Amino acid sequence: MCLGIPGKVKTVFREHDVLMGKVEFGGISKKVCLEHVADVQVDDYVLVHVGFALSKIDEAEARRVFEFLEGMDQLDELSPPPIPKEWEPPERHRARESQSYVAQPKTIAGGPP
Repeated sequence: MCLGIPGKVKTVFREHDVLMGKVEFGGISKKVCLEHVADVQVDDYVLVHVGFALSKIDEAEARRVFEFLEGMDQLDELSPPPIPKEWEPPERHRARESQSYVAQPKTIAGGPP
């Protein structure tokens, strides 16, 4: 299912002659194309689908939609991606990470006690 996610416009700017903006979605900001809502201003709310703001909406509607999507667990694209298993450090690195890095004195055979 494809959903539009409500966000609050934080900045508006032109990039390569295209109206763009930084839009905040529950604490996460993304760059969004604003060409379809050319009259948008900072602090307006927009409905965003795949990086394009499709329409302006009021704050109450934005809050209702965001809470609904959050309750339906449909905000995955706003979460950071999981770290792939192959990127995790090997077991020996994990064991080393859990050890203290405080230098311990070493005894050398035949040296002073």
